[in-house]
Amino acid sequence: MAVVIAFIAGVIVCLAAMPVSRFIQRRILSSRQSSSIEANQVTTVSQVLHLAIQGAPTGVTVVDQSGDVILSNTAAHEMTIVHDRSINPELWRVAEKVFDDKEERTIDHSVSKRRTGNRVLQIRALVKPLTLIDDRFVIIFATDESESTRMESARRDFVANVSHELKTPVGGIALLAEALLDSPDDPEHVEYFGSRVQQEAYRMADMVNELIALSKLQGAEALPELEPVSVDAVINEAIVRNQLTAEAHEIQITRGVSVGAFVKGDKALLVTAVSNLISNAVHYSPEAMPVSISQKRVNDDVVAIRVTDRGIGIDTEDQARVFERFFRVDKARSRQTGGTGLGLAIVKHVVANHGGNIKLWSRLGTGSTFTIELPIYHEPEPEKIPAVTDNEHEKTPKADLHSAVAREASRRKDKTS
Repeated sequence: MAVVIAFIAGVIVCLAAMPVSRFIQRRILSSRQSSSIEANQVTTVSQVLHLAIQGAPTGVTVVDQSGDVILSNTAAHEMTIVHDRSINPELWRVAEKVFDDKEERTIDHSVSKRRTGNRVLQIRALVKPLTLIDDRFVIIFATDESESTRMESARRDFVANVSHELKTPVGGIALLAEALLDSPDDPEHVEYFGSRVQQEAYRMADMVNELIALSKLQGAEALPELEPVSVDAVINEAIVRNQLTAEAHEIQITRGVSVGAFVKGDKALLVTAVSNLISNAVHYSPEAMPVSISQKRVNDDVVAIRVTDRGIGIDTEDQARVFERFFRVDKARSRQTGGTGLGLAIVKHVVANHGGNIKLWSRLGTGSTFTIELPIYHEPEPEKIPAVTDNEHEKTPKADLHSAVAREASRRKDKTS
């Protein structure tokens, strides 16, 4: 009997203790969340300066006379001014001259593409002494000039392309018009040459549209705002665009397993790039031969999209030129299919503008595989604020930031007066 009473008493005590235990757990969790929020608050001038430098779009780097990097921000690493805590050799040579004569210098530097995802191609760097009094440090300010370089190149190329390539269809239309005028009363004659004029006009319109699109991609206009885009959605839409043409040639387009990846980009441009690759594969494949498109995670940061055909293949000598404007492997087939010679050039620039790479494997008589590699989009992590180390804030973790800024401004004003 005593055992039963003890058991019942134990159950009652446990039931009574459960609300108390939940209350204590909630208080502990609330305390931890409060501590985490306080730890991430900006409370000192040093924290303000740290966040301002790290978040600046201008690359900022400070080096000493030994070439050691004293300070660098995120933009400096993206522009490859600093790599693995080492200063770029070309910029270091300029910095050495600044150490010698204390004169600031400006340098234009082309950035070699180290990895998929890097969109910076050209920078301009200002190298100057950190102060005129203390000659131990040099500071480097760098700005991304990639957009300006692309725009200037696009303007030159557009004029050259238009003057070179539009002469052929314009000349063809003129000759066909003369043939029409020679026999205006012959219905068959008019129908034949009229249809040829129409074909050349359509071809010229396609070429102008693609030239404009290529000009925009090369920098004639600013790139659209990039946003997370599903790779599956891009592939699906690109297949739909080419489905009718493939069915007309009895070609089946097959696709591989989804990897569920997202990339940061412009969906319309990415669909155009993948669609151009599928279109090329369909047009250069024999009838009833399949075209496949697959995707694969190369690693945690890169996804690959592959388009494979079993067509005529591309000669080794031509593979280096297939992405050039107006280059055609088979000019006769290109004219039969209405090709402009701009499709792969557009693919190349779309991929480059998204920080990616494009690769080609091909063998004559076997087929070709085009591979687009793009950086995978990851949700950004919240900015971490450095811990407060100032003794003046040990007792007041919620110190007034405005007061701290005011004190710093007052101190600097006193020094200058």
